[in-house]
This record gives sequence, structure tokens and C-alpha cells, in this order.
Amino acid sequence: MNSFLFLIIGFVLLYFGGEFLVKGSVNLSSKLNISKLVAGMTIVSFATSSPELFVSIEAIFNESSDIVLGNIIGSNIANIALVLGCTALFFNVKISEKTSKIDYPFLFFATISVGYILYFLGEITFFIGIILLMILLAYLFYILSNSKEQINNEENNLDVIKKSSYISCIFFIISGIGLLKFGADFLVSSAIDIALLFNIEERIIAVTVVAIGTSVPELATSIVAALKKEVDLAVGNIVGSNIFNLLAVLGITALFKNIEIMNREILSVDYLIMIFITIVFGTFIYLFNKGDINKVKGGVLLFIYFSYIYFTTIS
Repeated sequence: MNSFLFLIIGFVLLYFGGEFLVKGSVNLSSKLNISKLVAGMTIVSFATSSPELFVSIEAIFNESSDIVLGNIIGSNIANIALVLGCTALFFNVKISEKTSKIDYPFLFFATISVGYILYFLGEITFFIGIILLMILLAYLFYILSNSKEQINNEENNLDVIKKSSYISCIFFIISGIGLLKFGADFLVSSAIDIALLFNIEERIIAVTVVAIGTSVPELATSIVAALKKEVDLAVGNIVGSNIFNLLAVLGITALFKNIEIMNREILSVDYLIMIFITIVFGTFIYLFNKGDINKVKGGVLLFIYFSYIYFTTIS
């Protein structure tokens, strides 16, 4: 029972840690006059991906590569199918021209590239981690240098306190990082204990329970953004978070230890599902009333997600 209690504590700490980090990061971006769309694709995406990062680093030091990969793959599936699906059920999500022309193609490129590396090499090494981070930095440099939209003392889209000081921004960021660290400790250790207790594969725990838990910040951020009619930021957060998961989380984690594939089903099942859901997302962007994710499309995404969870857990 202690494992389930620690699991819940881990989720709570991750949630508040993510919230604090998002608030501090977006406050800081507002004070630095970084555009909303770019903030969504960069600062907010990195902040909402921080639970995946801390959980992955904690897992790799516990020799649990399956949790690292399962967490990232499961989170990416959840971000598109669950987070975007839920958001689209309540709000008509418009896809910006930038997302369709730049961000989604880059996400697809990152998804296929990482899958190619895992399939043919079977691991993410220190050197590959450096390459992934360099690709990410090149992408960030490109979108930052091409951003023309500026925040001009407007109402912030994520409950940012416009008059907040730099000290309060730093306080929220540091507090968020601390909560994320402790939350990751509780979540990973309890997930491993539960897997051992019930003889469940770490992969299954990672792509379901852990992945949903680490995707909570994306869900909260996207719904809040949509409520404030900032759907560009909501979509930017989802796409950006998936890019950060594949390039930053895998890249940074690989700097500590090689990420090896212990369970081949991560590639033969979970990664293929992630590619499939990414393609479905792209189909919704470019076809079928393109540029618009409505309730019907949101329902389709949710159906795919819960079907995946069902067949994963009963297998």
C-alpha cells in the first residue's frame, strides 16, 4: 500500500512542480518580451516536459531504461491523443500556419529520426544525445530568429502576473524544480515497486500510469490556454512538448547513461503507435477540414488513446 501512496504523492509533487515551473517560466518570458507562440513552443513546452525529464533521469540511475523510453513514448502519445483530444472536445482548436509549415514537419522528422536510431542501434548513447540536443538548439534558434510576434503588455494567457518581479519568477522556477525532483523520486521508485509486486512489465507501467502522470502539466496548460482563447499556445505547447521529449529529454538523459532497449515491444508496439498517432494528427492538420481540430477529431483521438491503453493493459 505504501507504493500506491508514494505514487500518489509523486503525482501531486509533479503536478505542483510543473505548475510552479510553468508559472515562473512564462512570467519570465513575458518580462523578456518573448512572443506567446514562441513561448508556447519553447519555454512553456520545456517547463511542461520537465516531469518527463526528471522521471527519466531518476529512472536511468535506477537502471530502468524501459521506464525512460516508455515514459517519453507514452507521454507523446498522451499529449496528442489525450491532451489534444480533451482540449478539442471543449474548444475548436485552430492550427496556425507556423505549426502546419514548420513545427509539425519538424515533430514528424524528430519522431522518425529517433525511431530509426533506436531500431538500428538499439540505444541512445552519449554521442547521440549530443546530436539530439544540437538538432534541438538549431530548431530553437530558427524559430526564435523568425519570430515577429511580441508581447506588448497584454493580458497573459496562462495566469501570469504581469507585475511580477524577477525574484518571484526565479522563486517559482527553483521551487518547481525542487518539487519535480522529489516527485520524480517518489514516482519512479513506487512504479518499480508496483511492477515487481504485481509482476507487471515496467514498460506497461511507464506507457500508462507514469506517462499519464507526467502529461498532467500539458493537459492543464493546454486547457487553461484554450479557456483564454490562446489556442495557438495550446497547440504549440503540445507539439513543442513532444519535440522536447524526443530531443531534450532523451538527449539530456543519455548524457548520464546510455539508454538501452530492454523490452523490444517498446519499438514493435509503443513506438509504432506513437508514429501512427503523429500521422493521424498530421492528417487532421492537412486534410479533413484542414487547420481545424474539432470535437469529432478530438473524439477520434480519444478513442485511439483509450483503445491503446486497453489493449496494452490486457496484453
